[in-house]
Amino acid sequence: QVQLVESGGGSEQAGGSLRLSCAASRYTYSACMGWFRQAPGKSREGVGVIYTSLGTTYYADSVKGRFTISRDNAKKTVYLQMDSLKPEDTAMYYCAACRSCTGGYCDNPNYGGQGTQVTVSS
Repeated sequence: QVQLVESGGGSEQAGGSLRLSCAASRYTYSACMGWFRQAPGKSREGVGVIYTSLGTTYYADSVKGRFTISRDNAKKTVYLQMDSLKPEDTAMYYCAACRSCTGGYCDNPNYGGQGTQVTVSS
């Protein structure tokens, strides 16, 4: 059973910052972990991934240069630092354990958490 707990969401003004956390259970923490988001009325989209061994990261073009994914392997936790927030970043954010990652994309993501809401006002 995939067990992931996202936290850290909230309301912020445009230009502000938020840091999301995703705590994984021992058997859920994967070699590649991903962050996704889903805005109202839109499909879920990938934000980025991190290879937890080396810390290599890949990002969607829409967040590149503003968002940073990191991890703490000892805590089995991945983070999403979001800076220079824009109203279009408003969404429910989810993390996922990826079966694998190919070309910077999370393959067969397993979502185990409720997500955390991020709301950015202009």
